[in-house]
Amino acid sequence: MTVFRATKSATLHDVAREAGVSLITASRALSNPAVVSEGTIAKVHEAVQRTGYIPNLLAGSLKSKRSLMVACLVPAISVAQFLPTVQSLTSSLDAAGYQLILGQTGYDHAREEALINTMISRRPDGIVVTGLVHSTASREQLRNAGIPVVEMWDLSDRPVDMLVGFSHIKVGSAIAGYFLSKGWQRIGIATGDDHRGALRREGLLATLGRDVPTAVVPAPSSMELGRRALTELLRQDPTLQAVYCSSDQLAQGVLAEAQARGLRVPGQLVVCGFGDADFAAHMQPSLTTVQVDGAVIGSTAARLIVDRCRGVAIAQPIVDVGFRIVERESTSQS
Repeated sequence: MTVFRATKSATLHDVAREAGVSLITASRALSNPAVVSEGTIAKVHEAVQRTGYIPNLLAGSLKSKRSLMVACLVPAISVAQFLPTVQSLTSSLDAAGYQLILGQTGYDHAREEALINTMISRRPDGIVVTGLVHSTASREQLRNAGIPVVEMWDLSDRPVDMLVGFSHIKVGSAIAGYFLSKGWQRIGIATGDDHRGALRREGLLATLGRDVPTAVVPAPSSMELGRRALTELLRQDPTLQAVYCSSDQLAQGVLAEAQARGLRVPGQLVVCGFGDADFAAHMQPSLTTVQVDGAVIGSTAARLIVDRCRGVAIAQPIVDVGFRIVERESTSQS
């Protein structure tokens, strides 16, 4: 048995020699195992383990014109509401033989444009973008690249290619209607400075028909920023009855600040979040929030990418997954 030292990368020739098979047989055992016996496949895989051989996927992709890689851009992996989407996207693509590579835009349109350029240069089989692509140059570049593109977590009748999401304006409108149905008129908004948060505020104000106290904090949200936001809202209106937060993380901070000030929730103040993070149902009080099925967004985006890669016609390129308000203790009137 040959002893391999970590002085240079093992090659397919090394694998073939170690397995005692021809070079073409070793190649077939790894790339097209259906035409090779199980015994030979086992010998080749054992040789791969012993030699430390790593297949050159780039070389293979140049021949097949497939990278088996899908790129995904997210604002920040620390945002809880996106985690189910990324997890579902990853597992769904993996089941179809694709790997996911992530890039963080940091809510920066210029960085998003640079990442899109970088991702396209890597020749992925598809690109998934969280939110809508706003740069005209990036939209044209994505269309010209000729690869499947899915925008997600937003809604538009003019996507770059395909889209899976929901209307943020309708979310804001639904929250306003919910507050008004409970009789709460003195309403405040704690929101991140991102585009989707701004759309939800727009929908809320349109339904209310008036402006309300607003605290805008930099995205991504955090508990600390939520505490600051409530401080600012109470400065603007010390008699606030209800606060809508653009994320559950902000709502968590609002609840902490309310507790620190001795404000009873829901007795003196009610709070609603967005995203239905895994902690929302387990807080004290439990958090009323807007639930979006992020896992369905991820699995649907993966299906659209894979189907397009396989030449399957897409009957519904725009998928609206909707949303619902989950009422919990933080807005209870009992």
